[in-house]
Amino acid sequence: MAAPPAPAAEGFGDRVTVAFDALGAEAGIDAVAEGLSMAAADGIGVRAFGPAAALAGVGSGLVEVIDTAEVIGNDEEPVRAVRSRPEASIVRAAADVAAGASDALASPGSTGATMTAALFALKRIRSVQRPALAVQIPAPGRERPLLMLDVGANADARPSHLVQFAYLGSAFAATVLGVARPRVGLLSVGAEAKKGSTTVVEAHEALLGADGLEFAGNVEGRDLLDPEVEVVVTDGFTGNVVLKTIEGTAKAVGDAVRRAARSGPVAAAGGLLLRPALGGLRSDMDPDATGGAILLGLRGVAVVGHGSAGPLGIANQIRLAASSVRERAVERTEELIESAGAGRSAIRAAKGSES
Repeated sequence: MAAPPAPAAEGFGDRVTVAFDALGAEAGIDAVAEGLSMAAADGIGVRAFGPAAALAGVGSGLVEVIDTAEVIGNDEEPVRAVRSRPEASIVRAAADVAAGASDALASPGSTGATMTAALFALKRIRSVQRPALAVQIPAPGRERPLLMLDVGANADARPSHLVQFAYLGSAFAATVLGVARPRVGLLSVGAEAKKGSTTVVEAHEALLGADGLEFAGNVEGRDLLDPEVEVVVTDGFTGNVVLKTIEGTAKAVGDAVRRAARSGPVAAAGGLLLRPALGGLRSDMDPDATGGAILLGLRGVAVVGHGSAGPLGIANQIRLAASSVRERAVERTEELIESAGAGRSAIRAAKGSES
């Protein structure tokens, strides 16, 4: 049974309200406007920080626009920019959540600025060492997307960090994705317990004895998209490389199939027959379908959307943020960490292997 929804922001009754950074989307303000309208059609309240003139009338009264013109770009140093530019759209949106005017944060803008603003404004859950960026990876043959973390928040990770990432991912998979007992895998170069870097080997040993987790052991890269686990844990550098490799491979294969289908009359006829199946495959692999990544380990909900997201991706960023609030993802993550001792004993066990 789903948990009761969390309290929503004042002014929208019991409706969940998402603070949305409406600047920085690569697809432009028209795509943002359409995405906001799609989210509002689901009954989600939005406080959009962006150009009031361009977003006027969007969302049938469920979208409130807070006129904002300043944006932090991808080429700026995130910490310096967030600290020095309080009027920037992402900084104002994160502050809106911290002040209680909105329930969650979502942004398709600079990933670094979004993570930094969210961390500064929302703070970490007590006993969480480092927040982790988690992304759902859609794949054919899976009932639901694979959740992988970290994919960019922490370039390096200690064994104790990987242990906490496992708890963060397991809690999110259970609360928001609806997995009864999420199986957690540790990304490595072999299935054997002693395979991998020193960090991975020590994390594997600590995870074997971790309470409250369904640890499935190591997962190799070639098995990453097989439906044997629901959550995969790794450091942010490796996770980011893996994620972009999967996205690039999917695009390359799709382009190759399209070229092959146009290579001659017979191929074109076959392409027509395969079009429905290929269309379904393309939908399954579309990053816009999952909305983006979520920064786990904070005291509030923060979704880092794809910068290249179209209207559907923008709407799904907001939907993911709202769903996380409704399912009490933050509160239930805290409960799991506390009940399993993940903030104390599990970390001490992992740290003992680090010394």
